[in-house]
Amino acid sequence: MKINKYVEGLKAKSAAELNEELVAAKKELFNLRFQNATNQLDNTSRIKDVRRNIARIQTIIAEKARVAE
Repeated sequence: MKINKYVEGLKAKSAAELNEELVAAKKELFNLRFQNATNQLDNTSRIKDVRRNIARIQTIIAEKARVAE
């Protein structure tokens, strides 16, 4: 349920907003990996969640690109 609402929200955004969201998610992933490497990360499952969110964003970007052609 929660994921469906997240995807619906992504689909409502423009391509520029999706790219901004993608950059932010990649920065978050970098920071999480850095924290994990220095043993400062408590919730390691967050890395998996962020990776999946990046994939969701990229999928929606690809769908919008296909529709635009």
